[in-house]
Amino acid sequence: MADISRRRFVQAMGAVSATSVFALAGCNSQRASEADGDEGGSSESGIADTITFAQGADPRGLDPAYVDDGESAKIMCNIYDTLLAYDTETCDVVPGLAELPEVSDDGLTYTFKLHEGVKFHDGTDCNAEAVKKNIERQLEPNRTEDMPYASFVFGSEASGSGVASVEAVDDTTLVITLRAASTPFIKNMAMALAAPVVAPSAYENGANSIENPIGSGPYKFVSWNKGENVVLEANEDYWNADHMPQTKNVIFRFIAENSSRVTALTNGEVDIIDGIDASVVPTITDAGYELFDEDGMNINYMAFRNDSGAFTDVEARRAFCQAVNVEEMVQSLYGEYAGVATSVMPLWMAPYDEDIQQTAYDPEAAKQTFADLGITSCTMLAYTNPRPYNSIGGQALAEAIQGYLREVGVEMEIVSYDWTTYQTKVETDAFDCCLYGWVGDNGDPDNFMNLLADENVSMNVGRYRSEEYNALIQQGLATEEGDARNDIYKQCEQMVADEMPWMVISHSKNLAGYSPKVQGFFYHPTGVVHMEGVTKTA
Repeated sequence: MADISRRRFVQAMGAVSATSVFALAGCNSQRASEADGDEGGSSESGIADTITFAQGADPRGLDPAYVDDGESAKIMCNIYDTLLAYDTETCDVVPGLAELPEVSDDGLTYTFKLHEGVKFHDGTDCNAEAVKKNIERQLEPNRTEDMPYASFVFGSEASGSGVASVEAVDDTTLVITLRAASTPFIKNMAMALAAPVVAPSAYENGANSIENPIGSGPYKFVSWNKGENVVLEANEDYWNADHMPQTKNVIFRFIAENSSRVTALTNGEVDIIDGIDASVVPTITDAGYELFDEDGMNINYMAFRNDSGAFTDVEARRAFCQAVNVEEMVQSLYGEYAGVATSVMPLWMAPYDEDIQQTAYDPEAAKQTFADLGITSCTMLAYTNPRPYNSIGGQALAEAIQGYLREVGVEMEIVSYDWTTYQTKVETDAFDCCLYGWVGDNGDPDNFMNLLADENVSMNVGRYRSEEYNALIQQGLATEEGDARNDIYKQCEQMVADEMPWMVISHSKNLAGYSPKVQGFFYHPTGVVHMEGVTKTA
């Protein structure tokens, strides 16, 4: 993979940086007019009033406690602030609403000093009590089943991990006490899901924060027209004067088809698009538009249903993996814009071990095993939208896998849904396997490997359960960065390769197209786009 990405990851895994607040994607922005793609006028400085960003689907919601998808995160990171933030191009942690915390010698107590006088968009105070409420609503027993990231970020009593208590000492002092030391905890506090601070007035007393968000970030929510767009406007009273949004309006427009998004870009209807695949890159560049192209922090995988169905037995899972020529499939579907996954984590992330081998392609062995086990059919759930880790969308990937299975005597039924519906279906419906993926939230190995230890099926869609694996994950959380911690995650990787709860497929590059009039655009490794750093010449 590219040296630049490897360098950025090494930086991200290094010492926590104390650089300036909210560097993520620079320090400018733009506003959205009522008409998508309209220049929306311009300021005296020659900056257009509107930037339109087109993505493949609606957000699932706009409260970070209740969603787990990139479409939501890309919008929400412009509405909300977090206690801590990530640097512009890495996962280095920098100050956010708070300075970097003081940590007790035992690694259990974190004391955060918040900036004074910060206000939410409705004028209420963004203080330590508000942050406390945000965290406590996601702790047991308050958390609900529809909070997918709550246990992932804030832990649980059963696992002996995460947050034991939160105290607002005064308006600007917050003390968080953990049950056990956690190496990734500081990074988790900068994540775009679960960690952002929502105004309590948005969710208390029956208020609907999922569709009417209130944050303290550089952009304020204006409207959400389902299936069409979300409109944001600049927060002219943003607390961070050094990073005021420079663009008056930002529109996030939803266009499901890749080709339609490309057409909207080259026609000047939108200014930035993501979710593009290799087939449309020449159309974008030949038309004089810019291509953002960098190694992503993601994994594209197929999860077996480990608790029921055709693949509860490891031999059946092995036969499936033997039936699919992953290397051939990845090259055919993604070309140079994705690499074959030989690891759960991107290959440029430590602690990758090249000695760990995934199941080799062997269709004859697969055919014999399926015949011996009496497996002649199975059902796959798939999504239709493009994903950051799968730019061609789930249907095309599912059909490719279906073709390989047919060659070894197994007919695979594909049941497909749009992404928003799909995320519910993998939790509620019966299936034998399903397509899924992950974009890293914080640059830490735990953020990838912990998925297979999570009790929440929205995270661990294959319902994989292993006490041995879970014990390794807990060790990894409590171990300081270094060789000992790397060895723990290598053991996790080996268990995934041996037991095959997933068939790992590919690691995708982050691709986006944008107008040459756009400046300051950067697609962060965590899969979000901070629009306060983006401007467009009028």
